[in-house]
Amino acid sequence: MSNRRALHFVFKIADRKKTIEFLREVLGMKVLRHEEFEQGCEAACNGPYDLKWSKTMIGYGPEDSHFVLELTYNYGVKNYKSGETLKSIEIQNNNMKKLQDYLSKTDKKIVDNYSTNAEESPIKYPLDVSKGSENQISKVVLRTQDYEKSVRFWNELLEMKLIDKTNSSALLSYGEGQTQLEILNCKPGWERGEDYGRIAFSCPSDQLDVIEKKVGESTLGSVMKSKVTLPTPGKADVQVVILQDPSGHEICFVGEEGFADLSQVDPNANELLNKSMLEDKSVEWFQNKEKKSQK
Repeated sequence: MSNRRALHFVFKIADRKKTIEFLREVLGMKVLRHEEFEQGCEAACNGPYDLKWSKTMIGYGPEDSHFVLELTYNYGVKNYKSGETLKSIEIQNNNMKKLQDYLSKTDKKIVDNYSTNAEESPIKYPLDVSKGSENQISKVVLRTQDYEKSVRFWNELLEMKLIDKTNSSALLSYGEGQTQLEILNCKPGWERGEDYGRIAFSCPSDQLDVIEKKVGESTLGSVMKSKVTLPTPGKADVQVVILQDPSGHEICFVGEEGFADLSQVDPNANELLNKSMLEDKSVEWFQNKEKKSQK
């Protein structure tokens, strides 16, 4: 059994209100913590933007036992050019009625499964929601442009267990019951776009240097950001290493000791997020700008 664990997938969202409404009210996720930052993240957690931004962790349970979503919101960024790196996020949901009621307003109907592409998704990312006995984010599915190298990268360098492999896809995991990673064998040429995400894993802090050295000395992937300590105002600091696989997918490894402190559920998270959204006038600013340009 590995001592590494899948933690979360990072989305860059442009419409924070609509995204939160869908995940919280329709899919039944809970806001676990919310944090505001005055400048861009040193490890590009919010992408290549040196702006005021926020981070919202949302999911079906505490981060120490559930795979969740990290929503990064850059103030002043209206939209992101869609890419094709993410095939889908697979979600098991035990209350499909909320989703059915939501979709009925758009004349769409579901039975046990709801799949979207990025253009159709309320959060602008592809989702695959299926009826399940319990709520959970069960799988992250990524496209790859160099399939065999990617399988070796995740299996040999990052030491994920290879559960199954065919000519078209490979399924990997760090342990039973954890959210799985599936990589698809796709033809070269798809666009990375601006909305590319990042998948995060925890490991003992003394493994960070080992992981960085192993990837840095390989020809399979690359080190995007060497080990760095990231502060969060009023909360614990964490050490991270940021990597890229052969297709450019970003991977964050975070030291589990600091993360265990940082990731505690904040009972005020929902209130903090609501306050931030209420005070955010970005949408009105963009609307006024568009009206002026049309005159």
